[in-house]
Amino acid sequence: MYYTIIGAARSGRAAALLAKSLGHDVFVSELKPENECKEASGQLKDAGIDAEFGANTEKALEKADCIITSPGVPRKAWVIEEADKRKIPVISELEFARQFCPNNPLIAITGTNGKTTTTTLTAYILNRAGKKALAVGNIGTPLSAVVSDLDLDTILVVEVSSYQLDRIRDFRPDVGIILNITPDHLAYHGTLVDYAQTKWKTFSNQTEKDFVILNADDAATLAVETHARGVKAFFSMSPVQYGAYAKDGKLVMRFPEHNKEEVIMQLDEIRLPGVHNVYNSMAAALAARAFEVRNENIRDSLMSFEGVEHRLEFVRTLDGVDYINDSKATNVNATWYALSSYSKPLVWIAGGRGDNNDYSSLDELVKKNVKCVVALGEEADAIFNHYSSMIRCVKVDSFESAVYKAKEFAEWGDIVLFTPACKSFDMFMNFEHRGEVFKQIVNNLLL
Repeated sequence: MYYTIIGAARSGRAAALLAKSLGHDVFVSELKPENECKEASGQLKDAGIDAEFGANTEKALEKADCIITSPGVPRKAWVIEEADKRKIPVISELEFARQFCPNNPLIAITGTNGKTTTTTLTAYILNRAGKKALAVGNIGTPLSAVVSDLDLDTILVVEVSSYQLDRIRDFRPDVGIILNITPDHLAYHGTLVDYAQTKWKTFSNQTEKDFVILNADDAATLAVETHARGVKAFFSMSPVQYGAYAKDGKLVMRFPEHNKEEVIMQLDEIRLPGVHNVYNSMAAALAARAFEVRNENIRDSLMSFEGVEHRLEFVRTLDGVDYINDSKATNVNATWYALSSYSKPLVWIAGGRGDNNDYSSLDELVKKNVKCVVALGEEADAIFNHYSSMIRCVKVDSFESAVYKAKEFAEWGDIVLFTPACKSFDMFMNFEHRGEVFKQIVNNLLL
């Protein structure tokens, strides 16, 4: 088999290295110039993999039996459209990797927001309960990077993006979860309908023996219910017949076969702040129950789990002000959850590269919880124009200036919350890079 991989980032490199190790012919085609991909270039050369940088040329197609496309490569990229015209199969790295670990139990977690937290939390619960679980996928470690070393009893907890789902054929999770669906990645998908339908592919190959876990409070997520064939469980802030829900300040589960409510814990005992983390915790708890984890193990894990880096991550307290890194909030909906998670006054740092952002859904929260907005990046003007007549709002021209200005405005008892509501690509490689820079600047602040 001759595989061409489009894209030399983490998942593309992992797929190329896996294919090569299995004895296949491999070619990698990367749009960025080689001087911007030194790590990838070195790895591929060391593995004896031929590659091109700076363009996707005809060479990417001339021998290909199958194309493996990296997340985010546009559907309308000429190399993808031409592969489709020539009837060359185009699959995602996720589809490619899964065929080499078909017997490992797999939980697929998708949604617009909360994927990384829920993926990490689910693996955390399973491991604390004595299972063997590995968090992989869109979370940062590609599935292709781990399949060669897996034990058969390892449960794969996979964060799955819409980009990855867009090019699946046979991918089938034993447990599939959709957390929520709100507008995101519309530059790629074009419409919210297309984006939602791509998310629904999580369940497209499931059977009646598989499990489906859905957010009953999210209409776009719940719309898949009639199409999903697996055993359905729901999570909600209101009682449901089968699943997890909030009731009288408690996290409760109900399963038809038991015909009774099982109280797991008080909601305020969940360590992660915010209503969105109640939803994430309920979804993770249901996934763990699918693998027969006991309620006490679930409770202990939810009480001890500290969260993930760059998602409402506490950085430091300086002069009575808490600094919080929420760089992973790359869309408006994620920032909505962040702004609703704290009762203290907020100095909000926002901005980056927009994706047709509509900030109006944040207005009531901003009026209620935010004392000042510091806007930066490509969206600085849009944010300033939207909020300057509502509350105090300033524009800055650098990330460092944003932190300094926020420190200037913050008073004892306030929170400086960096939750950008935007992508990072105007100034940074990714949201992780952006979050690391934020933490570095904050940790260098002086009294």
